[in-house]
Amino acid sequence: MTESADKPARQHVITRERLLDGSLAERFRANAPPGYRMRSEPELVESLEQTLAVCPEGRLGDVHVFGYGSLMWNPAIELEEPVHAHLHGYSRRFCLRLLSGRGSLERPGVMLALDRGGSCHGMALRIAASKARHELHLLWRREMLSYAYQARWVTVRIGGRPVTALTFVINRASERYLGKCPTEQIVEMLLTGEGHLGTSHEYFEATRASLLGLGVRDSGLDRLHRLLEARLNKRMEA
Repeated sequence: MTESADKPARQHVITRERLLDGSLAERFRANAPPGYRMRSEPELVESLEQTLAVCPEGRLGDVHVFGYGSLMWNPAIELEEPVHAHLHGYSRRFCLRLLSGRGSLERPGVMLALDRGGSCHGMALRIAASKARHELHLLWRREMLSYAYQARWVTVRIGGRPVTALTFVINRASERYLGKCPTEQIVEMLLTGEGHLGTSHEYFEATRASLLGLGVRDSGLDRLHRLLEARLNKRMEA
């Protein structure tokens, strides 16, 4: 499942073309809910350059990006073959409230982010050195448009080998950080959250399917899946 294979009526799905021409970013800026802070194009470039300036490798060669959510199933950037990777020190959590994209003011949604503690399985997405700056610029238009994420250089393990990678962790200072949100509230937002990119539930199922394709069972997602199925079955019986 990919964003571009979603329902035809959705005209603002995440595609490479919309990242290239900037139309997706403009859509988000033009329709930002009250309180949403959005970076301008010059601010995105500045943020990217600041991140590249502290690259642990000292120079920009091939860049690995650690994907743990939709980057696993719809990266929309040019990559070499993605591989299974494991990250220590951060865990995948539904801790980012959405009022746009896969949520709205009327139907708030929820999205994954990396939060401190634990570990996380995902994919290492390698960008060739010759394309790195260009493709990362597109990635910044997607992941760093708002101030909900912070870019971080981390060490992931690929087949037991340590590799430096770039990833996106939750900004705990963001007004959209859910912190210790009750599980019942997360389940409700996953069931009802919907915006111009689709539903939070679709995002959840696509991410879980990607992990299962890697042979990974995420206990947190499995628990949410059971709760979601129970709620859906209860609604059908009502």
